[in-house]
Amino acid sequence: MIGGSIGCKLTKSHDSHGLNDMNKMTANQAKTHFGELLLQTQREPVQITKNGKPAAVVLSAEDYASNEELKLQLLQLRAVQAEKDVASGLTTDGDAFLSDLTQQD
Repeated sequence: MIGGSIGCKLTKSHDSHGLNDMNKMTANQAKTHFGELLLQTQREPVQITKNGKPAAVVLSAEDYASNEELKLQLLQLRAVQAEKDVASGLTTDGDAFLSDLTQQD
């Protein structure tokens, strides 16, 4: 149960979507207990399911900003590596690359 007098039972998620060990609640529970959902997301992300399938993940604004910063850092690292690859001649012909992709099983 999450805190508060209403109480909404959260379950742990164990699925193949990379969302293991995450608290989850149904879309109906999220709608009915929205305030509790917001409180829970301040501690950890919560998966929302609809018809028994993952539909969304709700996380705090701080976690979202942190994730966006990490994605930006990764993109910047990849750009730096791409510049190094081009400078050292490690490039691939685009047509040949696409051709190889379409010929794989």
